[in-house]
Amino acid sequence: MPRFDKSTLPSRHVTEGPERAPHRSYYYAMGLTEEEIHRPFVGVVSAWNEAAPCNIALMRQAQAAKKGVKEAGGTPREFCTITVTDGIAMGHEGMRSSLVSREVIADSVELTVRGHCYDAIVGIAGCDKSLPGMMMSMLRLNVPSVFLYGGTIMPGRHKGKDVTVVDVFEGVGQHSAGKMDACELSELERHACPGAGACGGQFTANTMACVSEAIGLALPYSAGPPAELLARDDYALLSGKAVMNLIEKRIRPRDICTRKAFENAAALVAATGGSTNTALHLPAMANEAGIDFDLFDVAEIFKRTPYLASMKPGGKYVAKDLWEAGGVPMLLKVLLDGGYIDGSCLTVTGKTVAGNLADVKFNPDQKVIVDLDHALAPTGGVVGLKGNLAPEGAIVKIAGLKHIKHQGPARVFDGEDAAFEAVQKRDYKPGDVLVIRNEGPKGGPGMREMLSTTAALYGQGVENIALVTDGRFSGGTRGLCVGHVGPEAADGGPIALLKDGDVITIDAETGRIDVSVSEAEFAERKKTWKPKAPLYASGALYRYSKNVGPARFGAVTTPGAKAEVTCYADI
Repeated sequence: MPRFDKSTLPSRHVTEGPERAPHRSYYYAMGLTEEEIHRPFVGVVSAWNEAAPCNIALMRQAQAAKKGVKEAGGTPREFCTITVTDGIAMGHEGMRSSLVSREVIADSVELTVRGHCYDAIVGIAGCDKSLPGMMMSMLRLNVPSVFLYGGTIMPGRHKGKDVTVVDVFEGVGQHSAGKMDACELSELERHACPGAGACGGQFTANTMACVSEAIGLALPYSAGPPAELLARDDYALLSGKAVMNLIEKRIRPRDICTRKAFENAAALVAATGGSTNTALHLPAMANEAGIDFDLFDVAEIFKRTPYLASMKPGGKYVAKDLWEAGGVPMLLKVLLDGGYIDGSCLTVTGKTVAGNLADVKFNPDQKVIVDLDHALAPTGGVVGLKGNLAPEGAIVKIAGLKHIKHQGPARVFDGEDAAFEAVQKRDYKPGDVLVIRNEGPKGGPGMREMLSTTAALYGQGVENIALVTDGRFSGGTRGLCVGHVGPEAADGGPIALLKDGDVITIDAETGRIDVSVSEAEFAERKKTWKPKAPLYASGALYRYSKNVGPARFGAVTTPGAKAEVTCYADI
């Protein structure tokens, strides 16, 4: 009996029966044999492009994944999707495209797979939004799928120290404060990024790469090797073979990504002091699986999970160091032994989390990951906030911070550009709370990241200051920076009604963010409030602003699996 029964697979619609002779003629034109046409079709998709180093090693890995698919009895069909790379898009209008690209990536993979009736996916991604976008498409289509991270960049070296691109962003602030001259800034920018791969610290790309392992969509250890190492190709080959095993065993992404698996992923993020963007991406992925899992659910897990891995920007080490120390599996093992994750969740190996970790032992000779008795902090490095300034929640990254409480007068800016200009001119006072509004999913549109502004502040050496926004922060952000404030200004949330001088109180210990404005005063201000005129009245950004939902639920544009009538995998 053949190992794979095409009569139950989507590709039968383009390969089987006399009525599909025209379709098969196209496959013969591309050099496929009769045997290859009648095998399962696996879409091998990468977000390869030449926009930034994050993506330039992906096509190489796709070739290895295709080889793995072939060796295991499948027929790979390679295609690419877009990427908007945050490091290039940061600090200008281009950043409005970043979060929007997550939806476009998910949509484009979905449409390619649907249109050509592929039976499975190996998805390879390298930069912030391409990782969740790729995993969202897997959950949406629910065909057997394996995710593969394209790999981190090697750390740069400057003045005898490891450096990342965030050091360059902070160097801009140091330069504006007269602490770094132009020659040194030039030297730093030339050495910070030595080759292919995504930003080196526990920023969004590496955080979501760790999530892919923790949630069970990627092979153990596959998030670790840097992009330039050929070990990545080995994991690509194995990923191609693994997806064929999933087809045979009929294991689908929604079998793997259960509510418990999302909780495991959130715990892993907390333990690494990972990116606040996870509070957007996990709810968005859960939406595609039909699971209720919002910002408050993520924050609750962050609150109960210890901080165990000292990763940049809040800690000392980069992604390469985590891999060399023992990788994601060793950290998961610590969390499993402590009862912080559920070991019964299924993974793409066909085994459970506990099964994958059965032979993993803690390495006491490394310094990146600590055991539970020596936790860096009793709770995770990211905290959810709520209060009269953010009734629908907000989030702040506190890993490595001493300054986690703040009270001060609001200094309100309508958009990041005005705030960045003020910071560059040092036009603020110690104790201020810089408020950047109208940068939410709808109002931005696109919920821009504020790394240029926060890095400039940090580079200037300012500590007694806070920043609050309905936009986002980069995973590389340092300092007391509160993002995802909801409802956003475009929806008339409290942040839209703030005035200069309103006293804002942030307490990351108790999880509160409040402003000294009464309900009656807010109601009075609302009477004269008008939404900001939209920046776009056509194109992708306009369409996004009209469809996007609140940050609390992942800033998604579709109702997800709960509204699904027919699952693609069942056609």
